[in-house]
Amino acid sequence: MEVLVTGARGQLGYDVVERLKELNIEHIGVDKEEFDLTDEKETKEFIKSYKPDVVVHCAAYTAVDKAEDEKELCHAVNVLGTRYVAEACKEIDAKMLYISTDYVFDGEKEGPYEVDDQPNPINYYGLTKYLGERKVQNILQKYFIVRISWVFGKNGSNFVKTMLRLGQERKEVRVVCDQVGSPTYTYDLARLLCEMIQTDKYGIYHATNEGYCSWYEFACEIFKTAGMDVKVIPIKSNEYPTKAKRPANSRLSKKRLELMGFNLLPHWRDALERYIKT
Repeated sequence: MEVLVTGARGQLGYDVVERLKELNIEHIGVDKEEFDLTDEKETKEFIKSYKPDVVVHCAAYTAVDKAEDEKELCHAVNVLGTRYVAEACKEIDAKMLYISTDYVFDGEKEGPYEVDDQPNPINYYGLTKYLGERKVQNILQKYFIVRISWVFGKNGSNFVKTMLRLGQERKEVRVVCDQVGSPTYTYDLARLLCEMIQTDKYGIYHATNEGYCSWYEFACEIFKTAGMDVKVIPIKSNEYPTKAKRPANSRLSKKRLELMGFNLLPHWRDALERYIKT
């Protein structure tokens, strides 16, 4: 089996490549330097020349607030780029794993979102990721769509790193308490994705670490785990206005993962502890 990983220098792509190395699975990790996702010819030629059995498509435009101003670029990467990758996969009969997001939902449901709940994005980034999902579904039969949330990993910037930095600079931080979801450690997620691509259990999945919390609770746990004495002040979303609206409920149900026989990821507290140690 040969695997091509896009966005290999990003948080998740980096850990997927590391996991493929551990498993001794033939792979290549690519990023902007190898080909420009917004260039149809370049993207398709690169993928077709390597002829992988699977493409794990981690590359994306992920600057959620900036996307409200850079709509054209966000659409070019997340929708058109995804289409080019899917069309190349179809031509060489490769499987495709597309990384999506909790932001495809509006956050108004009371309980956790199931995989077949109707998406209704409330920001432009979420819209482009949903349109990317639709491209994959319309072009391919051999696909995995994996929606993830609140990602943190060794590579790149994330909420945990931001909190640890702020904790060194300040005695107190203000954090939103009315948005709930599941923090997800890319190290754990990469293990699941590499297991998934070795099967033909195609379809849509939600994959996050177990358990739910608010950003405020997550911040409290980060400082506690790191042994830092920082006061965390809970605030409402409207006290911290952002360009892009965020869903209040980002809880994703992992029922389909269990149903298809995949191992669930460890609890987010366990993941956070291991992450801070490393």
